Amino acid sequence: MSHFTSIQTQIKDLASLADACKELGVELVQGGEARGFAGNTRKGEAVIRLKGPYDIALNKQSDGNYALATDWWNGHVEKEVGTNFARLIQLYGVHKTIREAKKKGYFASRKTLPNGAIKLSIGGVQ
Repeated sequence: MSHFTSIQTQIKDLASLADACKELGVELVQGGEARGFAGNTRKGEAVIRLKGPYDIALNKQSDGNYALATDWWNGHVEKEVGTNFARLIQLYGVHKTIREAKKKGYFASRKTLPNGAIKLSIGGVQ
């Protein structure tokens, strides 16, 4: 019996996702199988290799976004990427925004607030 659960996201840019993974201390690899409970696996076009016993599989959906699938059992994944991938998705948004701002010639800076929120500042042309 598989424990894997998929969640639809707005993730389209794997380079920005790789930056978010690096910040979390995990790695995004192309292709492979994500580990789950009792030796179950899930194939992914990309896989986020976590430090714990489980991983996250990513597969592109018909709308161009990637679905994230993982085994949430026993809180292993949640400890590394947050509840429902919250920290991972937050950092993806930060890296994607900064990447797009720089492409357009703007400067971008960030500050982590005491409550864990991240404040982005985008400014004039570099």
